[in-house]
Amino acid sequence: MLLPRMRFSSPAVGRPRALVRTAAIAAAALLVAGPMATSAHAEPAPALPQELINAIQRDLKISPQDYLDRADLAQEVAAFATTAQRQFPQVFAGAWLNEVGKGVVALAQGNGLDSAREAAQDAGFEVRNVAKSEAVLRGEKNAFQRWLDEQPESVSKFVRGVVIDTVNNSIAVRADKSDLPLPGFVDPARVIVMAPPMAGEEADIQRAGEIAGTAGGPLAAGDGYASVAGRMSLRCSLGFNGSDSAGNTVNITAGHCNPNIPATGGANSPGVYELNGENLAGQLGSFQKSVLGNQDYSIVSINDDVRDRFANNLVRVPRANPIAVTGVATPVVGAPVCKSGSRTGFSCGVVNAVDQVVQVGERQLTQSFSANICALPGDSGGPIVTGTMALGISSASSVADYPICEIPNLIGLLTGNTPQLFAQPVSVVLSDNPGLRVRTN
Repeated sequence: MLLPRMRFSSPAVGRPRALVRTAAIAAAALLVAGPMATSAHAEPAPALPQELINAIQRDLKISPQDYLDRADLAQEVAAFATTAQRQFPQVFAGAWLNEVGKGVVALAQGNGLDSAREAAQDAGFEVRNVAKSEAVLRGEKNAFQRWLDEQPESVSKFVRGVVIDTVNNSIAVRADKSDLPLPGFVDPARVIVMAPPMAGEEADIQRAGEIAGTAGGPLAAGDGYASVAGRMSLRCSLGFNGSDSAGNTVNITAGHCNPNIPATGGANSPGVYELNGENLAGQLGSFQKSVLGNQDYSIVSINDDVRDRFANNLVRVPRANPIAVTGVATPVVGAPVCKSGSRTGFSCGVVNAVDQVVQVGERQLTQSFSANICALPGDSGGPIVTGTMALGISSASSVADYPICEIPNLIGLLTGNTPQLFAQPVSVVLSDNPGLRVRTN
């Protein structure tokens, strides 16, 4: 779990700590572990905050305009895939952006191949011939999960997840060790071995009554907050601002940022507090709904006296210029993405897996996506964008036990095992909560 910063150590706080473990996947085994190819274009920088531009150029090695263009193209790929899954179910085998930012559609042999090829080429995508359709790969993924359910703990405890590896036209399995007995349809080359790290960090968050004054001005996705339930306290990052089905102002953040989920929505629902430096300031709201299991998200109800501060569609590094959210996107392999968090600010990477199952401590996070991005405790709940569109909420990290991102980033350059950020898709949260909206301009 990409844990928020934590002060108290009562038994009730043990639940978030029990969820510290997370699987890590070598991005090179799926799509790309390193930065994208450098752009040959010399476009003027678009209206993005300098902190985000710096992260794009540092992490992706492309221009800000290429970042926006590739993000837009990825959504065109997503729209084509949705149609192709319905029209060409026997041959469609997935779609993604390659390492130079071009759309690729994979097709297998079967009924409708010629029509599917023509449609993909007319849309301007490269066509790749593969052996297995997406339907076949999905069947293998489901068969692996059924197989895993039947295994003894001596085997199952070492398996951390499974995902359709679209680029390699196979399924990929994450495991703690390489010598596990696996079903014959699993390619040994697609077994990704990396021990899940432990994470967790202490933070001295003082009570609101112990400090004077509060901050002011708009509050945006990426700003820090503290969640408090009795003597339990966690530090996280605000997610996307929005409104619920009744038009009430809300913020969408991570489920594991709620220190007492059973009390959610009641009179004793955990509170969300503004931070004044490292200390608690005024209360901003309380947890209206938290889901922690196959999903990981919270909906925070914002208090009436501060709702105007959340009436914006902004994402930023704390105390820096923002980016304005223009819509909601679908995760696509190869799409450029950037996260913001109150601990580490903006950092960028590419999506390397979608619709995956990953073991996070004692639970399975399903329908998640991952990207080769470093995130540390305190970044939990913060926003992930592609271009200027809302994409996900930071949920779990493979490197949350490191003090700074420079260390795992360097290790990734040397070994290929880049940091991995696992995320909750915003689109799934909206689908699960009819009427819930992310603020856009």
